[in-house]
Amino acid sequence: MAHFPVNHPARPLYRVLSGLIGLYILVFGVYGVFETWGDGLFSREDTTALGLRTNLAFALVSVIFGAFLIIGASRRGNLGHYMNLTAGAVFLITGILMMAVLQTSANFLNFSMSTVLISLVFGLVLLATGLYDKVGTDEHAAEERRRREHPIAEANR
Repeated sequence: MAHFPVNHPARPLYRVLSGLIGLYILVFGVYGVFETWGDGLFSREDTTALGLRTNLAFALVSVIFGAFLIIGASRRGNLGHYMNLTAGAVFLITGILMMAVLQTSANFLNFSMSTVLISLVFGLVLLATGLYDKVGTDEHAAEERRRREHPIAEANR
């Protein structure tokens, strides 16, 4: 069975990366709220914020997710690890679902293809940061390294 790396040396870089994605999403959401404030919640207008189509519902959800990611990036324990894994999966699923309904009336978040692509890229990056962001004791990290370096010896135990 595959194991998550514990105390990966690039963990601070991954946390900064997820924090920057969270900051972008938060700024996008706040700007989107100001741009779509007079429109309906699920409006299908051609309103953009930072180059991506949005409506008030999508902008409000972006504010919440941006704050969620910034909080996750600022935590030292495994909370950020689980938050990034969850957010990555949510972004990937949302991107795929919104791509499926892109040209229909079910596109309630007013996605465009560029928004779908950004959602998929953010989802993949957040999933990767979540995979390499696990924190543990030095003994736990050494045990995981030993398992990865000697997988056949472990199978015989």
